[in-house]
Amino acid sequence: MYLHHRLNSSRLVVLLQQWAREDGARAAQAPQQDVAQVLSQWLGTVDAVQLSRALHAIESLPGAGDGAAAAPGPALGMAALDRFVQKAQADLTTLLTARAAAPKPLRARADNTPMEMPDPQADADFAAHGPRYLELQRQMDTRLLALRAQVRHAIAKGSPALRQLAALDAVMEQMLGAREQRLWASLPGHLERRLAHRHQTHQQALQACGQSDEPLRWRQPGGWLWAFEQDMQALLLAEMQVRLLPITGLLEAAHHEKTGQQE
Repeated sequence: MYLHHRLNSSRLVVLLQQWAREDGARAAQAPQQDVAQVLSQWLGTVDAVQLSRALHAIESLPGAGDGAAAAPGPALGMAALDRFVQKAQADLTTLLTARAAAPKPLRARADNTPMEMPDPQADADFAAHGPRYLELQRQMDTRLLALRAQVRHAIAKGSPALRQLAALDAVMEQMLGAREQRLWASLPGHLERRLAHRHQTHQQALQACGQSDEPLRWRQPGGWLWAFEQDMQALLLAEMQVRLLPITGLLEAAHHEKTGQQE
């Protein structure tokens, strides 16, 4: 229930639900799935058996279930570990929120805008954004997998309970990795629909006001492509937040363990 609550309240779930409500036509065509509920059903019967075996193996780790379990392990440098994770998160946030260079035209345009200026028409196609999102996902995946392993290695130096937790996290990462990748792979589809929604809303507003379109204003603050860029950043940051949940969970457990030892 705790995981279900954290997923339901995550920025990713809230953002996708908001987009679905705003894109009312498509939302009416297909019932909305509870993303957190889908995630909570990832473990099938075979997975449950494998997890049970892994738990038994973890419980048999040295120091588990005997008098040594109550003895504190080596002192963890939690302040340094917190700073390390915060720095990694800040660096990743900077990467994800960096503004992309607008595409330049490869040939003359029908609207006679100067050749040296960014091509707004090319930017209106999702082909200009999809590869960038996938590349940022790849970099996010590489960095956070390494960070998770480093945090896991650090807390495994603590008490027997933390060593068990680190071992369990490694098992869960292996079991859920492929399913997580399928979830992340579905996000560009949501982003593509968001681009179409922004463009359609922009065109409807022009028709309602009887105004002519000005492509060079699309990327300016308030323009529909500018708004889409904010959407893309929001989705990337929301994805990062969910990807960070196992790491923040490990840190919270380590802090709780350290606090309990000090009492």
